Amino acid sequence: MFTISVLSTFVVIVLSLFLIPGPAVLLTVTRTVQSGRKAGIMAGLGIATGDLIHTLFAAVGLSAILMTSALAFNVVKFAGVAYLLYLGIRAFLEKPSDPELPKVTPVSNLSSYRQAILVEVLNPKTALFFLSFLPQFVQPERGSSFFQFLILGLIFVLLSAMYTTMIAMSVRLLGRLVKRISWLNRWRGKIVGSIYIGLGVGVAVQSQSR
Repeated sequence: MFTISVLSTFVVIVLSLFLIPGPAVLLTVTRTVQSGRKAGIMAGLGIATGDLIHTLFAAVGLSAILMTSALAFNVVKFAGVAYLLYLGIRAFLEKPSDPELPKVTPVSNLSSYRQAILVEVLNPKTALFFLSFLPQFVQPERGSSFFQFLILGLIFVLLSAMYTTMIAMSVRLLGRLVKRISWLNRWRGKIVGSIYIGLGVGVAVQSQSR
């Protein structure tokens, strides 16, 4: 269904995005510091669950669009490219700043999981990200688009859960490490922006050359 190059590119891009501290990482770190390691892990799993829900909605909706019209799907795909380019340019131009940990009160492990799901599911930026990011790797000519969306989403969710669990298990070590590589915060926007812009331009050029 997928070529090795498509899957490997997808995994590399997802891992690259994970390496730059974002809301999911900051929430996981905060929960771990305030409520313990298990609460941090549960928060990460809650975020992954929220991403899975976004994946299912994206898979159903975008697959329906593809069944209706290949042209409509291409319109959605290029709209996604435009959105990725917008995110990339905005991130590239933003002034560097120290990431701020969200303010949350200590809660039980189960509450940490439930709240993380709600935070992720109700975040419109996450929905837009999945709607714009996943279609760039779907190749309708290689089989069911629904299952392609689903597989890509499951890979994303699995990597997310593994990454946030690792974060929760090693918060103290990572805290010391981040202080030693303060340049990462200064270049965060440029790194994330370059990834988004590169993906958007790459897909646009590839599509035009077909």
